[in-house]
Amino acid sequence: MVARAYTVAFQGVDARLVEVQCAVTAGLPSFSIVGLPDKAVSEARERVKAALATLSIALPARKITINLSPADLPKEGSHFDLPIALALLAALDVLPADEVAQIVALGELSLDGSLVPVIGALPAAVTAAEEGCRLVCPKACGAEAAWVGAVEVIAPASLLDCINHFNGRAVIAPAEPGEVTASATCRDLRDVKGQERAKRALEIAAAGRHHLLMIGSPGSGKSMLAARMPGILPPLSPEEALETSMIHSLAGLLDEGGISRVRPFRTPHHTASMAAIVGGGRGAKPGEISLAHHGVLFLDELPEFPRTVLETLRQPIETGDVVVARANAHIRYPCRFLLVAAANPCRCGYLADPARACNRAPNCGDDYMGRISGPLMDRFDLRLEVPPVTLQDLSLPDSGDASDVVAARVAAARGVQAARFADHDGHRVNADAEGELLESIATPDAEGAALLAQAADRFHLTARGYHRVLRVARTIADLDGDTNIQRGHIAEALSFRLMSGS
Repeated sequence: MVARAYTVAFQGVDARLVEVQCAVTAGLPSFSIVGLPDKAVSEARERVKAALATLSIALPARKITINLSPADLPKEGSHFDLPIALALLAALDVLPADEVAQIVALGELSLDGSLVPVIGALPAAVTAAEEGCRLVCPKACGAEAAWVGAVEVIAPASLLDCINHFNGRAVIAPAEPGEVTASATCRDLRDVKGQERAKRALEIAAAGRHHLLMIGSPGSGKSMLAARMPGILPPLSPEEALETSMIHSLAGLLDEGGISRVRPFRTPHHTASMAAIVGGGRGAKPGEISLAHHGVLFLDELPEFPRTVLETLRQPIETGDVVVARANAHIRYPCRFLLVAAANPCRCGYLADPARACNRAPNCGDDYMGRISGPLMDRFDLRLEVPPVTLQDLSLPDSGDASDVVAARVAAARGVQAARFADHDGHRVNADAEGELLESIATPDAEGAALLAQAADRFHLTARGYHRVLRVARTIADLDGDTNIQRGHIAEALSFRLMSGS
């Protein structure tokens, strides 16, 4: 007799269904697992045997073979423990084989039979729902998996609870979704003294998801401004929250099954490796750019990042996803993020201050900013210089609008864009528009077109730069509540594009 259970193997945010087959046949006593398992999966036999021994379930003196199908798909992770145990128990007639064959299971077994939480419960639940199966997972993962809604989630605390449930002795109630994480207390824009132009750039960037680069001397407030970006972004929509949470589930970042409506704000250090930023490493895990999906990726001290790391950002910025290529698999992660970067104008940071600049000025500035390649620089829609704040500025009262006021304007602009792109799949904000769609929504009036043509000719704008100016101008018009793009909108967009020295 061959008993079956099901589990999943993760390929990026996708969870592929894996059939766990168990055969107990005549032969020398053995317990083998085949089907391209990694070390963690191969060690499952020891954990399963110890857990069953704790429950006083003796294995027969026969040949036990576990096959993980499809056999050519790599199997990684300790979450195969539970489905292997369930298939084995079904083969031994401890559990009803027909019921076990209708479930997708994942979970790691302790030696005492308790179930340890594992990553990926949310994408596994999505796959179970697509297959019309129930999901069985550790109790600590139940609240996370229950968010899918279209699948019944059984979340036992131990293998014994699971056995009692399927045998009808102690039925476990389906798991309930975790709490929606309340909006975190965000820092207010009014805490920043002065820097009104930088605040305006933040608002435009948030409204249209335009990438932003701030250059200024140390202490001018670049990091302080960037830290206030989450406070003006609208909350994640239910669809966006599910997409983001699936990535965070694979990274083990969901807290007690709760799903957050707050947009991610990731701030990797400039010493981070390429695998940490883009994704990869053992198991090809998602990187910072994917963990920032639908949120903000803040790169402070941008020129200090390794050149190879920065260059890998160019394609994901354009396409909105990244492919982690390995010899045996190509794993795709979504990464549609808002890039905010900050940099000093030179290594010493005081290029514009003759009294404090080093003796290599101005060449040191060219050398330092030269670490950022032209193609990467061209992908920043908004570039601005952040001047230092004087002591007199610090004594002034709070200026500008509070974050909640700015957030209301950003939400209104995003609402306009959502209605605009309602019939265009994959488009949510102006930064997504391209080709004929961009031309149809971002055609300026005659004066604006003349100004843009003059600027493109004089400052040698690339085709990408030209289109990015149009996108920014469209967002500025949305913030102003204007249907048409006028000369003033083009002028403001150009002012952020044509930073001195760019």
